[in-house]
Amino acid sequence: MTYKLIDLFAGAGGMTLGFTDRRFCGGFESVWALDIDASAVATHRRNFGDHAVCGDIEEWLSSGRPIPVADVVVGGPPCQGFSLLNKRRIGDRRRELWLPFMDIVERSGASAFVIENVAELRASPEHDQIKRHARTLGFDIVSDVLMAADYGAPQTRRRTVIIGYRRDSYAAPSFPPLATHAQPGAQSNLPPWRSVRDAIGDLPRPIGTQIRKLRAPFNLHFGRTPTDKSMARYRAVPPGGNRFDLQRNAPEITPDCWIRKTSGGTDLFGRLWWDRPSVTIRTEFFKPEKGRYLHPDQHRPITHREAARLMGFPDDFMFEGTKVDIARQIGNAVPPHLAGAIGQTVRQLLDQSMKAAA
Repeated sequence: MTYKLIDLFAGAGGMTLGFTDRRFCGGFESVWALDIDASAVATHRRNFGDHAVCGDIEEWLSSGRPIPVADVVVGGPPCQGFSLLNKRRIGDRRRELWLPFMDIVERSGASAFVIENVAELRASPEHDQIKRHARTLGFDIVSDVLMAADYGAPQTRRRTVIIGYRRDSYAAPSFPPLATHAQPGAQSNLPPWRSVRDAIGDLPRPIGTQIRKLRAPFNLHFGRTPTDKSMARYRAVPPGGNRFDLQRNAPEITPDCWIRKTSGGTDLFGRLWWDRPSVTIRTEFFKPEKGRYLHPDQHRPITHREAARLMGFPDDFMFEGTKVDIARQIGNAVPPHLAGAIGQTVRQLLDQSMKAAA
């Protein structure tokens, strides 16, 4: 049985890939996707077909345009309203975009839905609002904060995942999904978390500074043109180091704001570790001043290809847009390995209902 999937706030399609691709889950067919980012929609269309649409979810609903029939609706309403990086969260309308998401769940006739968002959602008032609203539509929910590295992604990304299911048709799913990987040192028979070395250790030094019409992985494996000061800063950071090492080794080229800030920010200007998973990949991974995005031993930030691999995208997934567009798509994506684990839970839920009906 193949189930029909709608992906809202779909971005490049990390969630769709995890659900539809047998390397991660499989058993789902993407029938519609919606996102307001034109370049992300172009990427989604290239990888999954022409049914992805660029548009605003509220405008789409108010226009009365049709919503395809689906078995499950998935999506990550924009997370900045919940993020700890956003200090002015009161009244942020992005916190309320789960409402039109639920409207589409209802109008599509879906039997299940998945909301994925930042870890902070799980303890927020909005989580309880989603739960109450889902009950008015006939759904119960299960939720938890999942670690992407536990499911094979080479990244320590923590996300809240909510699964809704029709309580008149389904028993509560087993949740969270069973881990496939374990933190190194844990008493477990599972393989250890995948490391940065596992993900990018085979890549040669990057070529050029632009997207190139080369076969993957080299099409996105390009560098930057750093200034002499930037190169000096990179060289001052040892393996596993960060901005504090820069300050100790080269205070004359350390930004004054970092010198004044004597605590916090331990990932800023940091190097990734070869034998650990990556930190969370965000949209500006090409700027080491934004986080731990320096290559483990080369004097440069990670490339777009390295970031895509650290997110879990296979090399045959094709991105559309400018360098900045693609970086945004990678940083905003759901790691496909995590999406696949969620998809397996949803598929088991739907399969059980099919067997009971038969």
